[in-house]
Amino acid sequence: MNERIDIDWTGCEAHGLCAELLPEHIELDEWGYPLVANMPLPPHTLKRARRAASDCPALALKLRVVQDT
Repeated sequence: MNERIDIDWTGCEAHGLCAELLPEHIELDEWGYPLVANMPLPPHTLKRARRAASDCPALALKLRVVQDT
């Protein structure tokens, strides 16, 4: 199983905290909204990814478990 980052676009308010906490996986566009690749997170970044999700002021960042294919 892998975990990936999901963004709730209706809830995101472009605070940018997620990109500060997880810069190797999240970039911000010109308006401050997060850009993420649809790739599994490496195990060594999962702890910080969970923190980024829990610290999101709008609670718009989620981790989703995806079955290996």
